[in-house]
Amino acid sequence: MKYIEILDTTLRDGEQMKGVSFSPKEKFAIAEMLLERLNVERIEICSARVSNGELKAAQKICQWAKKNSYLERVEMLGFVDGGQSVEWIHKAGGKVLNLLAKGSLNHLTVQLRKTLNQHINDIGNVFSKAKRRKMKINVYLEDWSRGLKESQDYVFKLTESLLKFGAKRIILADTLGILSPEETYNRVKLMIGNFPDIHFDFHAHNDYGLATANSLMAIKTGAKGIHVTINGLGERAGNTHLAEIVAVINDKTDFGCKVNEKFINKISKLVERFSGMRIPPGKPIVGENIFTQTAGIHADGDKKGNLYIAKLTSERFGREREYTLGKLSGKASLEQNLKKIEIELTKEEEEKVLERVIELGDKKYSITLADLPFIISDVLGAPLKKEIEILNVAVSSGLNLVPTATVKVKIKGKEYSGSAVGNGGYDAFMNALNKILVGKLKLKLPKLTDYEVRIPPGGKTDAIVETKIIWHKNGKIFSTIGVDSDQVMAAVKATEKMLNLIFKS
Repeated sequence: MKYIEILDTTLRDGEQMKGVSFSPKEKFAIAEMLLERLNVERIEICSARVSNGELKAAQKICQWAKKNSYLERVEMLGFVDGGQSVEWIHKAGGKVLNLLAKGSLNHLTVQLRKTLNQHINDIGNVFSKAKRRKMKINVYLEDWSRGLKESQDYVFKLTESLLKFGAKRIILADTLGILSPEETYNRVKLMIGNFPDIHFDFHAHNDYGLATANSLMAIKTGAKGIHVTINGLGERAGNTHLAEIVAVINDKTDFGCKVNEKFINKISKLVERFSGMRIPPGKPIVGENIFTQTAGIHADGDKKGNLYIAKLTSERFGREREYTLGKLSGKASLEQNLKKIEIELTKEEEEKVLERVIELGDKKYSITLADLPFIISDVLGAPLKKEIEILNVAVSSGLNLVPTATVKVKIKGKEYSGSAVGNGGYDAFMNALNKILVGKLKLKLPKLTDYEVRIPPGGKTDAIVETKIIWHKNGKIFSTIGVDSDQVMAAVKATEKMLNLIFKS
């Protein structure tokens, strides 16, 4: 099988999205995961000459990459600047320069105010200096998508010169995201027809929401490499979403992709946390709702024969299929969730619980798996046996004061107390809880991976707050929800649900 080469530019082009900036430590963590766990062929980690912090990050990544024989897979963007980028990348320890050349006559004459021959001579100078540093060069044709339409001869002459200089790859950049799939096909085909032996990368932007479709068309036309970012980060509307194009390559083409699909969701969550850019719930492959069935008829079909499961299975991407509890739930949805929490009900009991679930859904309540035991207890009139009960919480915080919390909990009939400080009210509460559960009882708590507060639109200062917390334990991710007029107490209630979910007898 022939493989499509993937270059991930999350650390370079992804960082050009407004509000995104990775620290050196974050860059290193992402780079390590991209190469070691996700197994992308190439990563682009930065632009040359940006900052001292960027240089330090590049140096750390290159030192690690060299030690682990990955250095040829680490690339950096550089410029036609008389060799300054070459020296910067050399100082960083890099061996591959992705040179930004002008892929349209309009960009050359308006921005650089130079002729084609002058630009070629300047590029040749960079190649000469890179050769002395034993550095390989790939070349971006910036604004290529528009340049090929408006100045075809210019693009061809520039490309011919780049090949004579020894460019390893030519990168066809749809810099402004203007192409449609049909236009991508025609323009990539034109390049390959004139330069059949060249390795072309395709670099898409998502301004029309067509980055994945255009990348697919470039592959089918003959491009050998595709540029992507985790979660589709990038300037303006972003770049090609790695998860989408990897699945598309594997399912919709005759090519393969070496990316480890099972690790996509994990690195997606890491980048979400580092970037601060939340993943939309409906984002393909990595969104919260993607492997969730809401309609009861779907749950019924899956129960009887996996009728609503396609090639894009949750297991393929290291995730689990879920069945939402709400007004559209049916008997099968409830049974799937009861099975997960190992609770058996009679047919009559199931009907009563389902009626309450639908009633809560009608009122727009969010229901999670952790809520189900509480609903069952309420509907059936049976007291819920709590292994761990939070009896009392006192949180003190204020301007120029260190937040403190005192907690009293009952665990299997025995009471424990603890106090602690923290960076906020909830952090202080969790530190106090940890002193009891971890320090005294040696229980292992799950890791908190996300914390979301929701207030109804138009809510005032006394509005009911819904706090949703995402937890991670033993490779599994689950969520709990707490509701209260006080934000910290809503989080405390969500935490109590978590404790009873994982420490149930």
